[in-house]
Amino acid sequence: MTKIKAVEGLTLPNGTFIKNRFFKSAMSETMANRKNQPGQLHVNLYREWANGGAGIVMTGNVMVDRNALGEPGNVVVEDRRDIEILKKWAKAGTANNTHLWMQINHPGKQSPRTVSREAVAPSAVPISGSYGSAFKKPRALTTAEVKSIVNRFVTTAAIAKEAGFTGVQIHAAHGYLVNQFLSPYDNQRTDEYGGELKNRMRFLVEIYQGMRKALGPDFPIALKLNSADFKEGGFTEEDSIEVVKTMAGLGIDLIEVSGGSYENPKMMSDRGEGGHEVFFLEYAQRIKSLVDVPIVVTGGFRSQESMQEALMNNKTSMIGIARPFVLVPDIANRIMQGRYETVKTPRLTTGLKALDKKLGSIIGLSYYEQQMKRIAEGKESKRHQNAWSPLTHALMQNGLAALVPRRSN
Repeated sequence: MTKIKAVEGLTLPNGTFIKNRFFKSAMSETMANRKNQPGQLHVNLYREWANGGAGIVMTGNVMVDRNALGEPGNVVVEDRRDIEILKKWAKAGTANNTHLWMQINHPGKQSPRTVSREAVAPSAVPISGSYGSAFKKPRALTTAEVKSIVNRFVTTAAIAKEAGFTGVQIHAAHGYLVNQFLSPYDNQRTDEYGGELKNRMRFLVEIYQGMRKALGPDFPIALKLNSADFKEGGFTEEDSIEVVKTMAGLGIDLIEVSGGSYENPKMMSDRGEGGHEVFFLEYAQRIKSLVDVPIVVTGGFRSQESMQEALMNNKTSMIGIARPFVLVPDIANRIMQGRYETVKTPRLTTGLKALDKKLGSIIGLSYYEQQMKRIAEGKESKRHQNAWSPLTHALMQNGLAALVPRRSN
């Protein structure tokens, strides 16, 4: 094979240089303490990933409000109380000329009833589908509360920069709060944040503009966006393309594409568009032809051949990889050094098909959380197919709350 294109550097629109095209996508570590503070485990884990060779390493969900969690163990950054450990985390994660970016999020109504007293959303529209009972019916946010949450996003981003993180990402995908505002199904407001798409994207635009003012023109701000919600009456691909154009015009530095939500979890499916190994490639290629902003596709990259093909044919600007970075923390180095073997993620099973079907996604998330903790403790990840170990781990860590559906990023 010719020299893999991922070795090449990438310059963002604002002039920031990324040393290669490997992008460690977000995975929620769930390692925060009961006060939702990061600790030494985060420092250790991200040092390993920084030394593993990726150009950009993205943190898992960092929430902007302790009263609004996406899952147990989320890190929350709402003020400067944890600035010292955040500095240690940033220093470790930026070793080896690595960029460490903080993913910033608010769950909105996707806050399980076991972790939050109250769920809020653009409108009082409950989560439907098989997971609906795990979540409370949300209360519609007042206009003043919406503006307050905008300020929370900006505050968290400013603290990230102060601590030494080298970029931030606004999480506007997977059915979380920003995605809820974008969706006409979830957003039935009649104030300036609802109605036509221009108003529905106002929440996102104000977050970005507030961050840009606070962080300056040279600090990278990225966006994670659904290609679509894949549900009737929701956020469509046409909507998504308009959001991409708007954000590109405003100066966003990078866009990571994904899709779906709890109600239709496209991001958890086994195959991409047209049966491809990698998800969302066709959509990414469409938007790359419309804007000059670098586009990242995450989800499904396993073989070096698929990575090379996607970059050579200009389908993506970077190779987004998540779970394989847990199994092989130095996967980027291995590829660049010519000693990579395709990572096969294990299929976990309890031996009971009905239980696997009901709890499969929870078991999978818990397995990778276990492995992240092992890496943070200086151990190697352990590959196996025994689903009982991660299931037991989840129950011991979080009790019955572990059985509530969650997203890994």
